[in-house]
Amino acid sequence: MPETSHPPRLSRSLLYVPADKERALAKAPTLVADGFILDLEDAVAPQAKEAAREHLRAALAGPSDKPRIVRINALGSEWGTEDLLAALAAKAQDILLPKVEGPQTLLALASALEEADALPRMRIWAMIETPMAILYLREIAALSGKLPLAGLVLGLNDLAKETGLDPSPDRSELVPWMVSAVAAARAYGLLAIDGVCNVLADEELLTGECRQARRLGFDGKSLIHPAQIDTANAAFAPAPEAIAEAEAIRAAFADPANAGKGALAVNGRMVERLHLATAERLLAQAALIAERERS
Repeated sequence: MPETSHPPRLSRSLLYVPADKERALAKAPTLVADGFILDLEDAVAPQAKEAAREHLRAALAGPSDKPRIVRINALGSEWGTEDLLAALAAKAQDILLPKVEGPQTLLALASALEEADALPRMRIWAMIETPMAILYLREIAALSGKLPLAGLVLGLNDLAKETGLDPSPDRSELVPWMVSAVAAARAYGLLAIDGVCNVLADEELLTGECRQARRLGFDGKSLIHPAQIDTANAAFAPAPEAIAEAEAIRAAFADPANAGKGALAVNGRMVERLHLATAERLLAQAALIAERERS
């Protein structure tokens, strides 16, 4: 089994950066996004694919404390193999695979990485953007036991197009699929990243999508413009009152007087050890955010 132990990383905001845009690639490290998706696929025109691969090497040069995820084209496309070779030559640590139709799509990528002796150091992300991917969510996520699968990234635009669905602004028609993706991710210890908000000039719409995704259990949101970063970071960060409550729960269970107790009264409500686990996760995220802000 490949090595899958990686340090925890924030994922509130993952910004797509077209790999053919040198200025955007150069600016990315100065932005406060939690990570970047260096895009060789949809954001790059066919005539710019080769140049984008060349720019990728410079963009990945040097260490980074943030994930720099390379989205290649589908392996079955005319560009997929060259994209993967370019990512490997640039020593990419994270690969985002689009058009994942089921476990076999990911296994094909894993086979190619294994042949290149790159699988143990890679993290693989799966785009969930087709009807077939929705039907195979459990099987896709279950591959985390065999592959260094990091998370599921929703492509809701493609999913709507492929199904003929015309979502309303509140995305209510997409919610069942969104929740299914979160459930699959949680069942197998993966991150779940919401799809992009296409409207750049509507801050209220973006804020609503971020808050909705947070309520549904997503870890963060994929973004298409730097102006969206602050909104996503704020929406997916624990609120001060939530941090205070989590600290109170942790302190209550750490009190020697409560040793062995499975349920306690904290600030007027009953909490159990499952709430302690939730509190610990929230405090760990808050600590990562505080460390990021200090640096």
